[in-house]
Amino acid sequence: MSDFMLPDIGEGIVECEVVEWRVAEGDVIEEDQPVVEVMTDKALVEITAPEAGRITRLYVPQGEIAKVHAPLFAYEAEDAGSMEAASAGGEPAEEPSAASASTAAPSAAAATAAAPSTAASSTPESAPASRGRATKDFILPDIGEGIVECEVVEWRIQEGETIAEDQPVVDVMTDKALVEITASEAGVMSKLHVAQGEIAKVHAPLYAYTPEAGVDEDEESGSPAGQPSTPAASAERAPMRETSSGGTEGVQGQGPYGRIPAAPAVRRLLREHGLSLEAVPGSGKQGRVLKEDVLNYLEQGGLEQGSSGQGAASASREKASAASQATSSASSAPSASSQGEVRVEPLRGVRAVMARRMVESASTIPHFQYGEEIDVTALLALRERLKPLAQAEGARLTLMPFFMKAMALAVREAPILNARLNDDVSEIHYLPSVNVGMAVDSRTGLLVPNVKGVERRSLLEVAAEVQRLTEAARSGKVAQEDLRDGTISISNIGALGGTYAAPIINAPELAIVAIGKTQWLPRFDAEGRVVKRAIMTVTWAGDHRVIDGGTIARFCNAWKGYLEDPESMLLHLS
Repeated sequence: MSDFMLPDIGEGIVECEVVEWRVAEGDVIEEDQPVVEVMTDKALVEITAPEAGRITRLYVPQGEIAKVHAPLFAYEAEDAGSMEAASAGGEPAEEPSAASASTAAPSAAAATAAAPSTAASSTPESAPASRGRATKDFILPDIGEGIVECEVVEWRIQEGETIAEDQPVVDVMTDKALVEITASEAGVMSKLHVAQGEIAKVHAPLYAYTPEAGVDEDEESGSPAGQPSTPAASAERAPMRETSSGGTEGVQGQGPYGRIPAAPAVRRLLREHGLSLEAVPGSGKQGRVLKEDVLNYLEQGGLEQGSSGQGAASASREKASAASQATSSASSAPSASSQGEVRVEPLRGVRAVMARRMVESASTIPHFQYGEEIDVTALLALRERLKPLAQAEGARLTLMPFFMKAMALAVREAPILNARLNDDVSEIHYLPSVNVGMAVDSRTGLLVPNVKGVERRSLLEVAAEVQRLTEAARSGKVAQEDLRDGTISISNIGALGGTYAAPIINAPELAIVAIGKTQWLPRFDAEGRVVKRAIMTVTWAGDHRVIDGGTIARFCNAWKGYLEDPESMLLHLS
């Protein structure tokens, strides 16, 4: 029995409502038969059967919410029994039912994994079937935080290599951070389903491997480790016939329900490139359009037309091309051909989530800006005196720990800057702990890890945390726990040379400060003499729904007082 996972419908949709089931439990289904209609935020979408078989269970009742990459329905493949018989190398005396074949397979696989000695002593007739089930797919687990996909950054293991239990196999980049995926059990890597740099889906196969218990059986027979044989896999590997012109000849057909067969991912790829399904010749069963067909069509420039139904798509592309050429010729800028090709890089991972969150924050939160100058001459002198002591303790003392400690003390005078609004903006939640976030310019994009409980930590402990989080963020391996639950943030733009900045609030926080570079500037002292002072500019951004100018000014004055006279912090340290 197989579970059908609700595929990625596109447009960033992570859930949808089941509107109508077209089949019931026990019904026989054909490949590409409409099974269920679901309603997304955008439109009504029809989900079709991936292969022929029989429905065994509907996981989501009509009117309930289905999650992307979660099981939608269970079914037994029509040819599960015949495939097992074929892999055993013989013909069965009678045709087994789909139910008996699919039920027997998992139990046999479980027996093989649980008792390798029994598998080793199995009869020759059953050994081939055991080998066919030896290869397992590793399903990408739920990484949390509502993440439904991630980018494969680096494979640590290649096909054919031996893996040990808990051995790091692959690094993946989520919207939050770099995550290391380890092997669930020992064995041999059979296939990497997702190439480096491509997108892997949660609850979808990430790689295939042959468990340790099944390796010897494969080696004795001389067969390669675990190449799964499924109808879907064989269909996607179906070769395209070569034509005399060197192109590919695809069969553009209609499925049994009057639709051109294509997987949801293929339809999404077509939408992304502005192509119609009828424009691409399909090379799969019953004219099914495969991903390879679309890619080949794009490589050939989409110029080969095989049917009258493709004329409209060709005409629209020609119009778009003509409009583009007219616009290009009317512009005074030099053409792309004279300067080289435009490099296109997909917006993924941390950069993608930063783009979404900054747009959301800037468009939904009314920002109130407040600027100030702080004389940090005394603070720099104190840091120089304390730096050797911190180094002796193995910590690197920067100005950031001082900023954080002073901020935690200033929160006592204006606790609303360390608060949050609830979702419907009807309540203010005052948080008991000051978790100060710091923006880090990492190789994967902007990350904001936070030092938790700054008010309870010593200056040395804060310095150690700042050092740890900075190193982790710059390497892209900061833990998700360190990215959660920040209450107020600091953006040290001055480290890169900036003097002023207007920061955007890191929602759901209510305030953020941008720190400019420190400059030695002339200032008047109490006697009216011109003296050399270290001046640092700061710019606050507050959520104007709950923070007014007076509140943020009083808070900034308290924070400024601790930084200009850092020894005064000793009176308030717990």
